[in-house]
Amino acid sequence: MKTVIQTPKAPAAIGPYSQAIAVGDMIYTSGMIPIIPETGELETGDVKAQAKQAIGNLIALLNEAGSDAEHVVKTTVFIKDMNDFAAVNEVYATFFEKDCPARSCVEVARLPKDVKIEIEAIAIKK
Repeated sequence: MKTVIQTPKAPAAIGPYSQAIAVGDMIYTSGMIPIIPETGELETGDVKAQAKQAIGNLIALLNEAGSDAEHVVKTTVFIKDMNDFAAVNEVYATFFEKDCPARSCVEVARLPKDVKIEIEAIAIKK
């Protein structure tokens, strides 16, 4: 049985999808972009500022689902420019400090709202 996860602490879906879905003890998130949930505005700073906002949104969503960064088993990071890989890693490491999840990071031609980063995760409940 699947459960839809929603929270105002992460960006609302901008299409026909859920913020996250829980199935048993597994949580599957949609991609989080650097939208500031309180205002609905984009974080327009550099890739580090956008990564901090996007990953922060992801963690808020995981918290709502009964999980946290420590219980993430896999992330997929989409970046607009592979030259930003090191900067994204620097921010990523502040959220995932030990026993880091498996991860894929790919450069894409374009992301929603022309942001620089999007991140999704698979996690287990605490």
